[in-house]
This record gives sequence, structure tokens and C-alpha cells, in this order.
Amino acid sequence: MSDDILRDRIDTSKPHSARFWNYFVGGKDNYEVDREIGDQIKSIFPGLVDVAVTSRRFLGRAVGYLAGEQGVRQFLDVGTGLPTADNTHEVAQRVAPDARIVYVDNDPIVLAHANALLTSTAEGRTAYLDADLYDPEAVLKAAAGTLDLSRPVGLMILNTLGHVADYERARELVRRLMAGLPAGSHLVISDSTATSEGMIAASDAYNASGAVPYYVRPVAEIAGFFDGLELVEPGVVRVPEWRPGASGDAGSGAAVDAYCGVGRKP
Repeated sequence: MSDDILRDRIDTSKPHSARFWNYFVGGKDNYEVDREIGDQIKSIFPGLVDVAVTSRRFLGRAVGYLAGEQGVRQFLDVGTGLPTADNTHEVAQRVAPDARIVYVDNDPIVLAHANALLTSTAEGRTAYLDADLYDPEAVLKAAAGTLDLSRPVGLMILNTLGHVADYERARELVRRLMAGLPAGSHLVISDSTATSEGMIAASDAYNASGAVPYYVRPVAEIAGFFDGLELVEPGVVRVPEWRPGASGDAGSGAAVDAYCGVGRKP
């Protein structure tokens, strides 16, 4: 895709979730419109910054667990967002230099930054797909160009499923992705949740801004994404509480309105 076509696809007149999240975690790949809604939402609900930061830390712990303790050497990261520090491939390849990672997003601003994702160790491989969560079979087919889908894969879907308005459709998309992966694969999910009035108000303000809406869900619905899988301890919990280790997350931000979990396909 040419740079001109790519630029034409990027709309800077409305906030965008990847840029908005990038602003919250201290990145520089955002525009004034993203910072404006970000500051507005911080005034409504300052806790959303904690959600962004602790969710990013969860990514690192989950990938480290899969690569280190479970021996997973392949990762499919759907809804990648903009690269910051400690992306999936960086965490995985620090543990296992031969790890292979495929990032998936269909957003032009993410595509514009894809080169920042396409770094890799000499032993491993990293690829980026301009593909759509709403077509799981196409995602899997394209990912098979880099990953061996007969071997276990870590499927990462972080802070993405909230964009799917209909819960049953979101569950179906997850099921279809997992159906194409073998036993021993793992599903990793985190999403903001409707667990406080502040978070609900922040979600409403964001959705009223003209951005692609993001719907916060009850915790039970987050847990429902893992139906049929073997939940890894400690189960579906607030993101700082998932195996915090030495990070101190569980003590410093346990009240954040975002839940996560890791499940293994039997």
C-alpha cells in the first residue's frame, strides 16, 4: 500500500482508540484530538490511566509466562495497537529468541507504524498482517505464512473485544480463532469492565466523541470468553492481580476496572 493511500485512510478529525491508548501509556503517536478526549476522560475518571498502564504490564507477564513456563514459541496478537515498550515480540524473544510473532490489525495508523513492529531476533520471526478480527479464518490463513498452526500458539486479544458491540458475536469470533489452533494453545484476553460508575462514564464519554465505540462489559462476560478452556490460575481477575510477581501491581492498583485471564485449549 502506498504512503499516499495510507495517509488518506488516517482520519485525524476524530479520536482513535489506538492513538488514545498510546497517549495514556505515555507514547507519542497520537494527535491533538486524541489528547483532548484523553484529558477530558482523565478529568471524569483518572483511573483509566491505571487501566492502560497495568494492562500493558499484564501483557508482559502473560507473554513471559507462556514463553517461559509453557514453552510457547508462537504468538498471534490480534488488535495490536500502536507499538510502545515491551511489545509481544520483545518480551517473547527475550525469553525465547526463536519465538515467532504475528501482529494483526486493520487500522491505517497501526499499519503506518508496522515497521517498528517488524524487528526480530535472527533466530525468530516477526510479521504484521493488515487483516480484520471479523474474518477469523482469513486471519488464520494469513498467519500460517509465518506460524506453524499445528503447534501451540498464544492468541493475544488485549483491549480489543470491547469494540465488538454484540457480546455473542464477540464470543463467536474468539471461538473461531481458537478453533483454528491446536491443543496446547492459549487464549490471553484483557478488557475494560463495567465495574465502577467512573469507568462506565468514561466509556460513555469516549463513545460520544465520534471514535469507534468501545463497550465495557460485566466481569461474567469476560469470563465467558474462556468457556471450554482450562483457566490458568488465578483465573479471571483484575489485570494487576494476574501473577503480579515482583511488579507490585497487585498492591498498587488492584481496583482498576479491567479484567483478564489466560486459558489453555485442552
